[in-house]
Amino acid sequence: MQAAEPTLAAAPRERLPLIGPLRNREFRLVFSGETISVLGDQFHFVALAWLALQLTGSGLALGTVLMTAAIPRAVFVLVGGAFSDRFSPRNLMLVSNAIRGVLVGGLAALVLSGNAELWHLYVLAGAFGVVDAFFYPAMQTIVPMVVDERRLPAANALMEGMRQLSGLVGPVLAGLLVQYVSTGPAFVIDAVSFVVAAFFLLAVRGGRRAMAAEHPDFVAAVRDGLRYSFADPAIRSLLVLVAAVNLAFSGPIAVGLPWLAEFRFDEGPAAYGIMIAGFGAGALLGTIAAGSLPRVANLGYVTLGLALLLGLGLGGIALAPAVPIAVAILAVIGLGAGFLNVRVVAWLQARAEPSMIGRVMSLLMLSAIGLAPISYAVAGALVDVHATLMFATSGAIVAAAVAIGLVNGVGQRMREEARA
Repeated sequence: MQAAEPTLAAAPRERLPLIGPLRNREFRLVFSGETISVLGDQFHFVALAWLALQLTGSGLALGTVLMTAAIPRAVFVLVGGAFSDRFSPRNLMLVSNAIRGVLVGGLAALVLSGNAELWHLYVLAGAFGVVDAFFYPAMQTIVPMVVDERRLPAANALMEGMRQLSGLVGPVLAGLLVQYVSTGPAFVIDAVSFVVAAFFLLAVRGGRRAMAAEHPDFVAAVRDGLRYSFADPAIRSLLVLVAAVNLAFSGPIAVGLPWLAEFRFDEGPAAYGIMIAGFGAGALLGTIAAGSLPRVANLGYVTLGLALLLGLGLGGIALAPAVPIAVAILAVIGLGAGFLNVRVVAWLQARAEPSMIGRVMSLLMLSAIGLAPISYAVAGALVDVHATLMFATSGAIVAAAVAIGLVNGVGQRMREEARA
């Protein structure tokens, strides 16, 4: 199957390519539901971090809670991808949202009644991890099912832009709500958002598959997906690079930023919300740029260059003496991340065979989160010892991963494949 870039270059240019997918009713419904759900997630992320710190006062505890969610997410994500290639991605998303709404609603009740304990967070995190493993491959699979190939970058830009805009507004509101009210209402907002998203998905007619008569062999399906992806040099190299970069980022961002807000800066929860918002602002700009370009020349080298920029920024956070400087650095990191999230995902969606999209997307997700449990645990332990060293070391890991990518020809492979 042809890669995304030549298809886009040959297609007629639209004046406003970003709004093209919104003319599609099915995409509008998926987009609208996820917009509400993702906005609710921002309240969940801030409230969960502060609840863990309030209950324990330990960065290690927060790291292990996040690790508890990451382990089942990584273990089951390949199965989730196989399910997305076999069953209806729309139905998988619908059921996932309903389950997560019930789970968060239960935690909200515990928090509001004053009965929440640390073990409740571990149970919630583990259950979320399992459900997420089926939801996210389904979401990446349904987009190319309801949008034509030439509009995939714009569609992914809208989805990513929505997430980044939510990341810009949501954490600030959530931080203020948690600081001046409590964590309970924040969890209530997230639970309601899942219910609303489920109702939007009920109206979606696309994203469904005709069921085969034979009994599915998901072990064989996962094995076929692995064989297909790793037989392609460009896909294989990209997955390895993504895994290395996310090993360095996951823990320091998820654990390190709340720790800095609580123990280094004076602004507390509001500082955490503002830092996340700074990242979201940069990512939104990067996403808009990625979705507006009809073609990216030398996509592989652009990917490596932006990954290096992310690593340098991560190391720079370690030296930030105040919140405004940390916000500026995070905005630059977000700019690169937003651009890459759009173009890399669209490139893979267009390149993969239609029957393999779910499994390729699940491998991309596994590359992004598979090493996260290790990253969370190590970051949680190191941040209590020396936060500056943790951030600086993580930045060095990203730089090393980019160097390895150059040696392995990631830039050349993606450029050659994009011209195939």
